Amino acid sequence: MIGIGSAVVLIAALAVRVSTRLGLPSLLLYLAIGVLLGEAGIGIEFDNPRLTQHLGIAALVMILAEGGLTTRWSNVRPALKEGLALATVAVAVSVGVAAVGFHYLLGLDWHTAFLWGGVLASTDAAAVFSVLRSVGVSKRLAGTLELESGLNDAPVYIVVVLLVSSATVDWGFPLLIGYQLVFGGVIGLAAGWLGARALRRAALPATGLYPLATVAVCFAAFAAGQLSGASGLLATYVAGLVLGNSRLPHRSDTLSFAEGVGWLAQIGLFVFLGLFASPGRLLDALVPGLVAAGVVSLLARPISVVLSVYPFRMPWREQAFLSWAGLRGAVPIVLTTIPLSEGLPGAAYLVDVVFVLVIVLTLVQASTLPALARLLRLERGAEPREVEVDAAPLDTMGAELLQVRIQPGSRLHGVYLSELRLPVGASLSLIVRDGAGFTPQPGTRLQERDQLLVVVTARQREATERRIRAVDRAGRFARWKGESGR
Repeated sequence: MIGIGSAVVLIAALAVRVSTRLGLPSLLLYLAIGVLLGEAGIGIEFDNPRLTQHLGIAALVMILAEGGLTTRWSNVRPALKEGLALATVAVAVSVGVAAVGFHYLLGLDWHTAFLWGGVLASTDAAAVFSVLRSVGVSKRLAGTLELESGLNDAPVYIVVVLLVSSATVDWGFPLLIGYQLVFGGVIGLAAGWLGARALRRAALPATGLYPLATVAVCFAAFAAGQLSGASGLLATYVAGLVLGNSRLPHRSDTLSFAEGVGWLAQIGLFVFLGLFASPGRLLDALVPGLVAAGVVSLLARPISVVLSVYPFRMPWREQAFLSWAGLRGAVPIVLTTIPLSEGLPGAAYLVDVVFVLVIVLTLVQASTLPALARLLRLERGAEPREVEVDAAPLDTMGAELLQVRIQPGSRLHGVYLSELRLPVGASLSLIVRDGAGFTPQPGTRLQERDQLLVVVTARQREATERRIRAVDRAGRFARWKGESGR
């Protein structure tokens, strides 16, 4: 099993390169690997819905933690209102519209129709952004999709769990969902803030312990949310968002570790889901799956987008792109295991339909998103990435090392060291350029792709980071232009 597992991870890692060239989410290749390993291929039998559900939720927690840690607040802040509306109002509208379509087109009873609508209401962050990387839309539009994908798993999960349970759907239903979301967000904020403060003050004996401790805070936020009756998934994402935008020691190492673990969670999740699938039954679910795909992509998603972003006067081109960019992935498949593990009638049929829908929509929508962006004139040229600043503590000296990487397109390019004007208590001690290091002089000019080593007292660290970011954005005249670097 260890040999099979290592081979799967290696093949899946290589499959990312193939999927990137094709412009398709790698989840399809991971699902295919799972199917080939399963009963229709090598013959590994895996038919445990409750174990699949638990493994799926654990993988989602890791994916959400990675998503929160790697999300830049500066990118999603301009799209905060739109993202929140899509993650809440749009989910409710999508569930209702889809339920009506399923009831009248597929003949489902109302309870089953709403359950199907809930399962299919969530977009998948991994699927969306593996495609968005090759599309190149504006930061605000990408930030809207990013925030929506990170936040809408929580309300959808709550809706599905409540519909599967014997809870009565009455006027208290929205209040219960509201409580879980609000307190889940509060728990995530508290966990992220406390975790960031503790990590900044802790002098851990090894660099590799900081990434482990950071990810553990995100899992602790999930556990705290679940134990308090709130949304653990939302608490996880919010905690990761707070931690990822805090001044953490060895931040770049932490983000790299979280990204790697996130990839591992995606690979394991999709391969397990592929193992769990029964290809022999998928043919019977083909027509209902196509009908459900049409209802979700052509009715529920566009109507929910238009109604939820209407107050924000979003241009119709962006609304059209958002309507088509609601890719489905692992989340709907994982959610189908909840009614299956509870033994609800027709749950196995729902699993097959969702498999068909996810495969069809991923192939159709992912392959046409770049063309749609060009057609709607939403494509943007490659935007320069913000300067990367990483920190490592020097506890015995009361100082810190800032590692700065100057990205292509940065306004730091061409700035003389004397024009950088770092605060008193900060000193640029080393520049690494083209693999060679040297001690800079006042007349040294910074260049793209330079790596800088700045020694700064702990008290002046925040001011030093602000100054570096300000010059990165506005150049040597940053102060005159009113750029503070915040």
